[in-house]
Amino acid sequence: MNKQTSYLKIGSHEASKGEFDTCLLLYSGGLDTSVMLKWIQEEYSCNVITLTLDIGQKSDDLEEIKQKALKLGAIKAIVYEAKERFANELLSIAIKANADYQGGYALSTPLGRVIISEVAVQIANENDCQVIAHGCTGKGNDQIRFETYITTLNPELKIIAPVREWSMGRDEEINYAKKHNIPVKQTAEKPYSYDENMWGSTAEGGAIEDPSKIPVLEDILQWSHSPFASSVNPTDLTIQFSKGLPTHLNGNKKSLVAIIMELNRLGGEHGVGVFNLIEDRMVGLKVRGIYENPAATILITAHKKLEMLVSTRQENELKSFIDTKWAYLTYAAHWYDPVMNNLKAFIEMQNQKVSGSVTVRIGSGNVSVAALDSKNSLFDASFATFNSDASFNQNAAAGFIEIHALPQKTAYNVVLTYNRK
Repeated sequence: MNKQTSYLKIGSHEASKGEFDTCLLLYSGGLDTSVMLKWIQEEYSCNVITLTLDIGQKSDDLEEIKQKALKLGAIKAIVYEAKERFANELLSIAIKANADYQGGYALSTPLGRVIISEVAVQIANENDCQVIAHGCTGKGNDQIRFETYITTLNPELKIIAPVREWSMGRDEEINYAKKHNIPVKQTAEKPYSYDENMWGSTAEGGAIEDPSKIPVLEDILQWSHSPFASSVNPTDLTIQFSKGLPTHLNGNKKSLVAIIMELNRLGGEHGVGVFNLIEDRMVGLKVRGIYENPAATILITAHKKLEMLVSTRQENELKSFIDTKWAYLTYAAHWYDPVMNNLKAFIEMQNQKVSGSVTVRIGSGNVSVAALDSKNSLFDASFATFNSDASFNQNAAAGFIEIHALPQKTAYNVVLTYNRK
């Protein structure tokens, strides 16, 4: 294995020592950003302001994170409330687009990076910060998302990425934290790294990294019971949708944030939305992560079935293609690409008729749609029934079959004749 060489800055948006005096650090309070808060002060001899967004993460004590940043030398520690904005501006379109990347990942982190970048640029401008620092590695996707979005929204801002620069591995970071009396959750025995917001929690590191090993979910999951250990009786939930968005849960009108939070709790109790996924990163690596997105899994399952009920087969096939493209572009840091406006326009138009109620059953890690009802339903009982009073004209079936079979029958027999020669 080759050792990492010294880091050489080649991007025009990368900041150099001595060209700035105040840095805004995107601060989670975890191992990487806590170590770099101290490291930036030492290496760049600059002031550091920290920014932590409240986008519905459950495991963080935001006041504790703020005080920790100040204790480690930040001249200001900002906690920004963004739950409603995150839900209404980003998660709303995620539900309508049936957000799914590679089989179960509801794109919680990519969506979170959009709102964090937008707020970071705003706060940097308000506090005269010339540089924004993030805690992403050189192997991950988030460095691409943050740096792409920040420099798109304000091309004057520069970036520093300490994890790319310092060449410390996870063990070295833990040792650095101990040396500088920086409190962190990670230990050599439990080195998992988490990213969390109301739409999902992702875990990486430790035994998760090796696909040949079976991760111990009970040691990793933050929100959910293991789907293999859940003994809670199945529960039925009724979700009312209006134009593609959930508005009521079990008959009670709630905000989108409240519905997501409640479904995270209920889904987590039943082990719903836990995925052990091999993911293709933008930089070309295959990695494994453990994803928890109970509310997202329930809502997308319900929404997708309701959408299918009120749409024709041609609409559903095209929508599936559009959703897949939207998911990849969201994952791959293209949120502000003009093509996204075109995809969103189709998604919004298609969702105008996605209204009705969906009853889902959750239990033992599973979610299934038990019943659907919509005034826009394309189901017609008078045609679909097997009873003798059906309106469907079965006399027309034979003629349809003859025309339907014609291309296949013709082609098959032409090939058969050719092969006999």
